Amino acid sequence: MKQNRTPPASADAGFFCVRNTESGDGLPVSMASPGRLGASVSSGASLLPRLPLLPLFSLLIRAKILSVRVTALSGAAVAVCLASPLAYASGSRHSDPQHTAQSTRTRASKSGTSAVDASRRELTADDARYLLTRTGYAPDARELAPFVGLTRAQAVDRLLEQTRRTAVTPPPAWVSEPPLASVPGKGMTDAQRRELNERRNRMSASLKAWWAQEMATTPSPLTERMTMFWHNHFVSSDDKVREPVVLYRQNVLLRANALGNFGLMLHEVSKDPAMLIYLDGANSRKGRPNENFAREVMELFTLGEGHYTEQDVREAARAYTGWSIDRPTMTYVWRPNLHDTGVKTVLNQTGDFDGDQMLDVLLARPETAVFITGKLWREFVSPTPDPVQVDRIAAMFRESGYDIRVALRALLLTPAFWDARARGALVKSPSEFVTDAVRQFDIGYDDPQMLAQQMRVLGQDLFRPPNVKGWPGGDAWIDSTTLLARKQFVERMFRATENANAGGPSMTAPAMSARPGVQRAALRPAQPMPRTVAGVRFDLSRWLQPYTLGPVDVPDMGARESLQRAVLPLAPAAPQTPGVNSAAFLQALLMDPAYQLK
Repeated sequence: MKQNRTPPASADAGFFCVRNTESGDGLPVSMASPGRLGASVSSGASLLPRLPLLPLFSLLIRAKILSVRVTALSGAAVAVCLASPLAYASGSRHSDPQHTAQSTRTRASKSGTSAVDASRRELTADDARYLLTRTGYAPDARELAPFVGLTRAQAVDRLLEQTRRTAVTPPPAWVSEPPLASVPGKGMTDAQRRELNERRNRMSASLKAWWAQEMATTPSPLTERMTMFWHNHFVSSDDKVREPVVLYRQNVLLRANALGNFGLMLHEVSKDPAMLIYLDGANSRKGRPNENFAREVMELFTLGEGHYTEQDVREAARAYTGWSIDRPTMTYVWRPNLHDTGVKTVLNQTGDFDGDQMLDVLLARPETAVFITGKLWREFVSPTPDPVQVDRIAAMFRESGYDIRVALRALLLTPAFWDARARGALVKSPSEFVTDAVRQFDIGYDDPQMLAQQMRVLGQDLFRPPNVKGWPGGDAWIDSTTLLARKQFVERMFRATENANAGGPSMTAPAMSARPGVQRAALRPAQPMPRTVAGVRFDLSRWLQPYTLGPVDVPDMGARESLQRAVLPLAPAAPQTPGVNSAAFLQALLMDPAYQLK
């Protein structure tokens, strides 16, 4: 079923090239084959090293020329050239008068324009696209239109009003069945154990597909972005929990509270069976308190590092004793006989605290609001929070009783969020990269498991964060392996188009198109292409219609600018070859380093 939902670059122009120094052939592409910088890789190597391209990727986008030599698996010497395309501070953004005016207005706001006045500024199409991409996924024209012309405050309010508490995608049928833990393990044969493991794996795969489908089709992308944010905050992982139904329930819980009350969510998640299993809380009892949850709830969920002592952890662990799980149903149960009723002293507060009271002690600390606000800033604004603004928003957050909408609204109306320098300052996560493409280009697919598998290949395996700290995000999303995988995803997308002549121009002189101001590319001989690639469909002709272009038409300067602004948050790093057809031009944009950013 279909799911709808060039000239050589100079040092200051900047692009990422791979040049075979033996043949002299340059490849002006944004993503090169992986290899170890400053080292040799033998031609017989079976594993390519995972080169951390960020902050190397930051050099690609923001720094000065770096040139190194590597040995490709073929044995040919390859020079990897990283030039300086988009210095973050220099503001190499889309350079039209409207965008320049926006930058000027932003700078003016920093010199005295109040945040209230700034919130009344009307959104251009670029502004609306930026807001929706930063807080959700790349919008299509239907999603974009209602936000153009709204003030910033109106747009943010509309965004928050459209959030949901439930998924629109029907869950897998097994969510209503008894948990796997209800199956007696004693006396199982090896064959029965294998069957149980295979069943678990099938359930896990369908759970990932369900969430990937929800991201691709939800009418509220912000809801899914916040669900993912909390999934990466309150980490539980399938590799330890091993109960798909429990992880499904936790995902439902996170979505229901994603833009609700943080304090309520903290209480509910802390007693959630997935969390109790993952951080060993279900085994904590009087006389043998487990410190894992007590430590992580302070360091990762509330206060942050440096705001508690090891003695605080030991004392708090006693408060959480008695929280347990009914294994046959995998539901939370309170066991008072296992609870330590003694007096505890935590963060200079003394009392006979139980687990809920202990969480309230943490919520009462101002560090908690600051910590959560800082994480929201890094998720939606920039990698480096402004401490003054974070403190201001955190105070509002705390005074509201931890209303997440209050914090998020204040965050999205800060001048820093709308500053032109913030555009392109964040790296798309794998789930965002895949979902952006599916939604913006209306990619059809036969099975959402393909989407989940692609996210995993890019480095984000749903329901399996790498450790208790979650996916580090940001620059860590990009290394030589994942960057190549992103390139291959784009290539696969264009192979799935229904247009055989999607290649660049041949040596034949171009002819004029019937469309005003549009050249028709000189065509290469038509190459047979399948209508789909592994169940994927991309109707490029239909997608280009609003630009009055066909895949083999050569876009004029205005059309090139429109396409560029539709898919990139800032000017491309690589110079775009003039004279290529629309399909080749669009593919080059999606291959550009700027497409990795948001």
